[in-house]
Amino acid sequence: MYGQVWGWAGNFRKTNKNIGIHYLQVRQALRELIDDAGFWVGNSVYPPDELAIRFKHRLVSIHCFPNGNGRHSRLMADIISQHVFKQQVFSWGGVSLVSPGELRKTYIAALRLADGGTLPKLIRFARS
Repeated sequence: MYGQVWGWAGNFRKTNKNIGIHYLQVRQALRELIDDAGFWVGNSVYPPDELAIRFKHRLVSIHCFPNGNGRHSRLMADIISQHVFKQQVFSWGGVSLVSPGELRKTYIAALRLADGGTLPKLIRFARS
């Protein structure tokens, strides 16, 4: 899943992309997301699956890295689910979402709904 990203792993992007915030804002936005997530967990703001998916969605919208942001954000949602809430990791449709296909189209459609503030389909997809 991560084979093609290890050469630059851990390095924030240094240019703007057609998705994500301005590259100079990445560090601040990531700090704000982590702070918000700490508040969400500490105050039980969202149910566990919703919190993990909200974190994932916001993380990918920041777009920290030149590539691999979707994979990174799904991994982070899995870590939150498993280590914070002691639940099973998400199945994400049970196949690779990197390769084109019907399942990836369903995933992208759920992401677009989440972009508009509607998360239920993305949460259901993550557990499918």
